[in-house]
Amino acid sequence: MRQILLTRNRRMPTEQNAMRIPLVLLLLPGLTTALADQRCDTSQHPRSAPTERFTVNGDGTVTDKASGLMWMRCALGQDWNGETCVGNAEDYAWSSTRTAAAAVNASGEHFFSDWRVPGLRDLAMIVERECENPRINLTIFPNTAPAFFWTKSVREEDPQSQAYALSFGPEGVEPHAKTLSHHLRLVRTAQ
Repeated sequence: MRQILLTRNRRMPTEQNAMRIPLVLLLLPGLTTALADQRCDTSQHPRSAPTERFTVNGDGTVTDKASGLMWMRCALGQDWNGETCVGNAEDYAWSSTRTAAAAVNASGEHFFSDWRVPGLRDLAMIVERECENPRINLTIFPNTAPAFFWTKSVREEDPQSQAYALSFGPEGVEPHAKTLSHHLRLVRTAQ
């Protein structure tokens, strides 16, 4: 990664290099997904997942009034501290996502025992199309990384080795090898 960035910089005029190098140095040390400022543009279209569409339940969950689904506000690995999601989201291979949901259900820590891995359509409903970096309502789902999250939906052409992941970054929806690791946000049907 460093070599590619520096090669590109050599082709740029000196003034641009001076401005570009500090940005490169900021991104290299951690090589982790960095959360930058989210930008939203509602000048042409209203928000696709507005705050008023959700009921904040006060326990680290929200209920989507449009779909009837209850979501964990934090990705697995993060903790709800009463105001926001803290900590780092864990990564899971697709084969481990159902086991992770079962462990949450068995623990009883999240008040219900029917949490599940969302389907692609479920997860796509909480994408905020008018925002970027990340493409999600950060008031409802704070500290969500602009990264891929697993769905339970498998690719029909290759169900044994590929499943769909949805990115809250610029990538959107992609079929990925089930051996890759991504974040996970659980959902349940609200009653």
